[in-house]
Amino acid sequence: MGRLFGTDGVRGIANSELTPELAFKLGKAGAHVLSKDVKRPVVLIGKDTRLSGDMLEDALSAGILAVGGNVIKVGVLPTPAIAYLVKAYRADAGVVISASHNPFEYNGIKFFNGEGFKLDDDIENEIEDIILRDIDVNSHITGDRLGRCLEADDDAMDKYADFLKSTIQTDISGVKLVLDCANGAAYKVAQKVYEDLGADITVIGNKPDGTNINDSCGSTHPEKLQEEVIRQGAFLGLAYDGDADRLIAVDEKGRIIDGDKLICICARMMKDKGQLPGDLVTATVMSNLGFHKYIESLGLKTQVTSVGDRYVLESMLKTGGMIGGEQSGHIIFLNHTTTGDGILSSLQLLQAVLLTGRKPSELSDEIEIFPQVLKNARVKNENKNKYMEDEDIKGAIAKIEEDLKGTGRVLIRPSGTEPLVRVMLEGQDVEHITKLAEDLAVLLTKRFG
Repeated sequence: MGRLFGTDGVRGIANSELTPELAFKLGKAGAHVLSKDVKRPVVLIGKDTRLSGDMLEDALSAGILAVGGNVIKVGVLPTPAIAYLVKAYRADAGVVISASHNPFEYNGIKFFNGEGFKLDDDIENEIEDIILRDIDVNSHITGDRLGRCLEADDDAMDKYADFLKSTIQTDISGVKLVLDCANGAAYKVAQKVYEDLGADITVIGNKPDGTNINDSCGSTHPEKLQEEVIRQGAFLGLAYDGDADRLIAVDEKGRIIDGDKLICICARMMKDKGQLPGDLVTATVMSNLGFHKYIESLGLKTQVTSVGDRYVLESMLKTGGMIGGEQSGHIIFLNHTTTGDGILSSLQLLQAVLLTGRKPSELSDEIEIFPQVLKNARVKNENKNKYMEDEDIKGAIAKIEEDLKGTGRVLIRPSGTEPLVRVMLEGQDVEHITKLAEDLAVLLTKRFG
């Protein structure tokens, strides 16, 4: 068995790679590590709408109960709801059973600590070490030392919804919106939040059957949302992914507003409100050049991190940043919560647009997104990082940078999971940057393949 934890918890095909046996072990080891100083830890568990969620929830719960922990099951709720509720319930840890934007046959298990933050690498490594070394952390305790399932409040969803509504101060009553809930974890709570706030909403992707999560819907497949926005004459369309920690929007013309543009629009509002300490916005190396130019035009600075929301959050905690995220629509508003939250992001976006008195398309069009071309160079695993020291490669990159002269950029990064080096170019001429990217990828393959 290789490394269990990826960039966002443990994931795999349910009952094949992510088995009930593994879930049981994760429950035992996770409860043990996260609650060392607590005699009887309390762990909150939520899930999305996948068919395999029940199986994994019961196995995970059994593992927690076996080490003397108590379990509170709050049912189907978004990932960020668990990050919020773990504090509201004063639990010692939270667990989400979800594979986010992946197809239904996949599932995942990710942990939050008692403060609602995803786990640090060293804690994940400790949990993983217990499982891989097959250490029995409970020594088969018996009697009244075993844990039990506690009754969750009936209003767990209401608590989370009330929190979400508290993050917006602008009246949205009567605003015509279309929500796409991806047949996932947001299918009840997103509708409740917007109905309570008085918006005129149409909801699609809100009929989960256990197998249709993310199926031609949600933030990774916004085509139906685009059509519905045009059909309804809506002001804005809002698409979440399966566990509702991401947002992709659609303007009134049916055009997509991606994560880079969402951050720009919301950062502008936060600057005007004096909510950006140090005039700082956090983004990853994959954020578009147009994003950087727009942020600079606002008089703001960008802190750049590696790809992955955990690295965005890590940087924000160090620098005091209040907004950060990725093109995928995973956006963290640290002045409100501890992780990406699609519904919260949609409320902030709607507020940001309404405060300007302009149309979503007008704000979106102010941000010029440069075309991006991505090519993969197949290399040997042991050579994935050697390009940085190769004179021919450095020379080729320098020539590309000189060619683009501030109207584009080149980014090279090794794949974390495959024997590939990814070559990404941005620029205004798609044909030209495609040829440059292809030539550089070929050179990398020749040198290190």
